[in-house]
Amino acid sequence: MAYHPEFERAGQQSGLQVWRVEDMDLVPVPESKYGAFYSGDAYLVLNTLKQRSGGLQYDLHFWQGKECSQDESGSAAIFVIQMDDFLGGKPVQYREVQGHESSTFSGYFKSGIQYLSGGVASGFRHVETNEVEVQRLMQVKGRRVVRATQVLVSWESFNQGDCFILDLGQVIVQWCGLQSNRFERLKSTMVSKGIRDNERCGRAELQICNEGAEPSSMLEILGEKPDLPECQVEDTKTDSSNRKLAKLYKVSNAGGDLEVTMVSEENPFSQQDLQSSDCYLLDNGANGHIFIWKGRDSNIDERHAVQNTAQQFINKSGYPAYTQVQILPEQGETPLFKQFFKTWRTAEDTVGMGTGYVSNHIAKIEKVPFDASELHQSNAMAAQHGMVDSGDGDKQIWRIEGSDKVPVEESLHGQFYGGDSYIILYNYQHQGRHGQIIYIWQGAESSQDEVGASAILAVELDDELGGGAVQVRVVQGKEPAHLISLFGGQPMVVYRGGTSRDGGQSEAANTRLFQVRANPAGRSRAVEVEAASSSLNSSDTFLLLTPGDGWVWQGQGSVPEETEGANQVAALLGSSASVVSEGDESDDFWDALGGKSEYCTSPRLKDQLDAHPPRLFACSNKTGTFLIEEIPGEITQEDLAPDDVMLLDTWDQVFVWIGSEAQSEERAEALASAATYIQTDPSNRDPRTPVVQVKQGFEPPTFTGWFLGWDFDYWTSDPLERAMEGLHI
Repeated sequence: MAYHPEFERAGQQSGLQVWRVEDMDLVPVPESKYGAFYSGDAYLVLNTLKQRSGGLQYDLHFWQGKECSQDESGSAAIFVIQMDDFLGGKPVQYREVQGHESSTFSGYFKSGIQYLSGGVASGFRHVETNEVEVQRLMQVKGRRVVRATQVLVSWESFNQGDCFILDLGQVIVQWCGLQSNRFERLKSTMVSKGIRDNERCGRAELQICNEGAEPSSMLEILGEKPDLPECQVEDTKTDSSNRKLAKLYKVSNAGGDLEVTMVSEENPFSQQDLQSSDCYLLDNGANGHIFIWKGRDSNIDERHAVQNTAQQFINKSGYPAYTQVQILPEQGETPLFKQFFKTWRTAEDTVGMGTGYVSNHIAKIEKVPFDASELHQSNAMAAQHGMVDSGDGDKQIWRIEGSDKVPVEESLHGQFYGGDSYIILYNYQHQGRHGQIIYIWQGAESSQDEVGASAILAVELDDELGGGAVQVRVVQGKEPAHLISLFGGQPMVVYRGGTSRDGGQSEAANTRLFQVRANPAGRSRAVEVEAASSSLNSSDTFLLLTPGDGWVWQGQGSVPEETEGANQVAALLGSSASVVSEGDESDDFWDALGGKSEYCTSPRLKDQLDAHPPRLFACSNKTGTFLIEEIPGEITQEDLAPDDVMLLDTWDQVFVWIGSEAQSEERAEALASAATYIQTDPSNRDPRTPVVQVKQGFEPPTFTGWFLGWDFDYWTSDPLERAMEGLHI
């Protein structure tokens, strides 16, 4: 098969490449013009990422402008199929529609996407923006995805709520409406700077003005400013309840007509539902997404027809024309697709390997191995392993009794009872900065009154400390790695019930079973579980105690630190235990557990970072409906808007970040928003997932380490003023 000559350049090294379809031909776009798209044209965008294994990973986008002709759109679709074949069928394909681009696509252009008028097939001449004589007006909208759309050069295009850029070639004027806020102005400044530096090679003069202070260069073109309408509200947040609405179909298009067979009406789905010999369609159209999965052994004609398959399904289902389409080759699945499945295992899980970077619509995160000696200086290590430090800081622990908190005697530190709730105040140092964490531990059998009191008392303690502490809600059984490390080298022990207050302990059962699991620092948590063989798990170590005997059972996937922790728990309880490996159990062992039965033997996913990379959302609960909007691309500190409440989902825990200018209603609803977010997760998240509340300016390294280049002094001065100073205007 003859391929287009441009394919020889495609995906040869890491980075972004853009082509425009011109007269049925594929023409490369200069890098200085990346992010600018003509509404009358179609484009191919290829992002290539090098993996740690040395292989290349591809995301291939087919973008069509709202005025693109059928001929050019069809040509672009054919080029996508051919490029996909040329790259061995490896790319994840995306269909992009102007104004409704995927987060993956938007993330390539963090400084904004520009929509320019005209196109090849329309007969309009493309304006060469480095010409001296230019006259165009761009309307800049969006807080998360910044879109600059070319509009009519007239005051009729203006309103008070947006920012506009009047491009006159040698002079670029950025105009900010009275109702635009500082965060939106900062984003607009990024667009203006991009036009000046990339399109004009820095040779244009940039002027920035507020409404009412228009320069003469602007008034000469537009005339005197009339009264302008107020801001046009466009809420890009989506109802989170739609995230879970998904169905899975087997699809066939071999005969030209779409045939759809229901596989499952309700998610999360099973990975085993996907057979390599077929193609499947995952319908999340209520949330604006359609996914097509191509089995590696499926019919080649069906694989080539998947774009048509998706379009036919969208039409039949009555979904909007701009519904996002993602086409995935087997073994090239994205996190956005995997979230709809109960579990997702890859070949790497069985051999303990993994890619060095995660390519997706959120971020590229370089994995950092745990090293206690470097922990105090590495934000990335702290974030990925959930450890602000090694746990050797000062701490205070209180038990909740009624509506008060009562100090827990030091000899009982590290022992938690399921009938209690506790507050732990911890002081840490990281990179020379002092911080405080308030852990709120809520036992599974603790009364609702004491659970509620623990939350209120934690807020009061935070207020007493000046309001800068990080609050972490911990439900029994979901203890974070750092909390486990606070007890001087001893394991954290969680008893099934009872209380640590005098006379409150439950009478210990004759046979007791503790599940022991180590964190990255080698510290263990021992949780008392039902004394039955079905409680065992090959990934962990277990301590089994009877009146006359004791065993430390080592699962095949356990580690030596867990054996040490189990022995420490046995000593704490005045017992001793012999070590037995999985598969070498005696009859007495099984008799103590009531007989041998099936238990979990599947290995835990070794690379949660691959399966669940971090995701950042802006959220709102003001209307009574929980609305969220995902932040595209690599997450940076600049994405955190001071007037917002935001969610950072790192899977093991969910951070609620509260901006200093956030409305009081949204502050009050912040924790409820996190609970709703977890509840509406398509993968049926554990509702006990820890929620961490963080305030602007008091972020711990377990939060900051997920961001590229965190600057603790970022908010000490106004980011907009700094950006203006950096423009040299």
